[in-house]
Amino acid sequence: MRNNLKVERAIRNFTQQDLAQLIGVSRQTINAMEANKYVPSTVLALKIARVFGKQVEEIFLLEADD
Repeated sequence: MRNNLKVERAIRNFTQQDLAQLIGVSRQTINAMEANKYVPSTVLALKIARVFGKQVEEIFLLEADD
């Protein structure tokens, strides 16, 4: 799975800490997701999508081998 978190954050001028506070996780969690080292739960993915006003599939993308 890959994601567009960093791009979406940049569009809104959010830091990792800003996004973390909005969804109730640590900055390290955001960093791990952006580095594709952590796959969020469904609930967390939905919270992130809500913050960005997007569908989950617009932020988190399944790749062929996932």
